[in-house]
Amino acid sequence: MRGAIARALRALRRLAGMAATLLVTSFLVFSSLYLAPGDPASFLVRGRSASPQELAEIRRQYGFDEPFLVRYGQWLEGVLHGDFGRSYLFHQDVSSVIWSRLPASLLLVGVSALMIAVVGVAAGMVGALRRGTRTDATLMLLVTVGAAAPAFVAALLLRSVFGVRLGWFPTIGNGSGVLDRLHHVVLPAVALSVTFMALVTRVTRSAMLDELRREHVEVALSRGTPRRTVIRRHVLRNALGPIVTVSALLVSGMLVSTAIVETAFGMSGVGSLLVQSVNQLDFQVVQAIVLLVVAAFVVVNALVDLVHPLIDPRVAAAGSAR
Repeated sequence: MRGAIARALRALRRLAGMAATLLVTSFLVFSSLYLAPGDPASFLVRGRSASPQELAEIRRQYGFDEPFLVRYGQWLEGVLHGDFGRSYLFHQDVSSVIWSRLPASLLLVGVSALMIAVVGVAAGMVGALRRGTRTDATLMLLVTVGAAAPAFVAALLLRSVFGVRLGWFPTIGNGSGVLDRLHHVVLPAVALSVTFMALVTRVTRSAMLDELRREHVEVALSRGTPRRTVIRRHVLRNALGPIVTVSALLVSGMLVSTAIVETAFGMSGVGSLLVQSVNQLDFQVVQAIVLLVVAAFVVVNALVDLVHPLIDPRVAAAGSAR
């Protein structure tokens, strides 16, 4: 009973912290419009000469003449109802603009996350189980190169080799239909996940090596328990905590890197929309995307914190002891 109450209080604290973080973020994001140099009304005329009367009418129409806190309160109320305002560039609701680009970005992040989970964890396990061998040394060399490779460098290299020279994969666009979309997303997903796969490989290898050195693992092996069983029940299970934590945070952080990859491969996603909106000073869209990215990161972080005790009972036991 006491454990259930402790878990409930912990969840409430996380939710309160998450709400406070999002509130502060929303204030900073909205303030960015006023921190930008120049008059917001001047951005809307796109370089055309406008009379003071026209600028005054634009300020009145978009509410720029209202006090800052009043505008922030109105914007925040709209955000809570899913209304992020109207795009200056597309002349549509910001929610509609983002929603039309969201499937491509979710597919890209989903395929990349799958690659990170499968390749990164598998490579880390191989490196830990074959520590000191030529295989481990080769993996660590590849991990070092992958961790140091920026996403745009990987994108250019993959496009040049597998897209242009070999012609195995398309190098631009989203594709149409399920199979064609998957075919188009392979190279962008690899480019997006290379650095993250390297980091997950390193974390997995380190976590498993820590578990392999523990006394209960050595005792289980000395009693004749099959090595595969020991690895599965005692090593991998106990190492899952840091692996899942780091992997989830990296996946949520990939939302930022999609801007580079989507632009490099000409994909019509939320990342390329962010770049386009920044270049065209479409502040409403920029504010919405930044807020959504931060919200995704905060939510994933909170979920990992809540799930971690379920993956590793030692964390739950330590929390109950406190």
